[in-house]
Amino acid sequence: MFAEENGLKGDPRLRAISEAIRVVPHFPKQGIMFQDITTLLLNHKVFKDTVDIFVDRYRDMDISAVAGVEARGFMFGPAIALGIGAKFIPLRKPRKLPGEVISEKYVLEYGTDCLEMHVGAVQPGERALVIDDLVATGGTLSAAIRLLERVGAEVVECACVVGVPEVKGHRGLNGKPLYVLVEPREIENGFSDDEHVKMPMMEL
Repeated sequence: MFAEENGLKGDPRLRAISEAIRVVPHFPKQGIMFQDITTLLLNHKVFKDTVDIFVDRYRDMDISAVAGVEARGFMFGPAIALGIGAKFIPLRKPRKLPGEVISEKYVLEYGTDCLEMHVGAVQPGERALVIDDLVATGGTLSAAIRLLERVGAEVVECACVVGVPEVKGHRGLNGKPLYVLVEPREIENGFSDDEHVKMPMMEL
């Protein structure tokens, strides 16, 4: 669900979050509208509001682990974990973690990728939240869910700052609920509405 559908309709923080995200056309390849959340991080108030909205939602859900997806999930996950009194678990790309790992592959538009987590990072029965910056197809989040569930964790929800409208009522995340703050920014000046329709987002 989107935050505006869950008690935050008209909340000025959501508009500020949306406006703080820069849109970069044709990155990382032609035809992609890249939603750049690094500009959000430059605004202390908007960054804090983003974290606060997530913390307010999850602080009473008895979550003991926040799993952040590499790389931009690392920008929000630790702050959310501190805010709700949980540990942070980095889900990394292959060969980035030094200890023994468990791996989960997933399919991209062109090829495959993989997430890895340290063995022992989460214990059976722990309640976990998965955080990333953006969801488009849900493939990365689904891999994160599978990875955590393989070691016995209970994934309570997935959360993202940005999500395409098509993810409303999404059932492709292994049946897990999805919470999103804002939709992608409208296209920048200089591009037509028709081109906007043709330019999708991309999970990296």
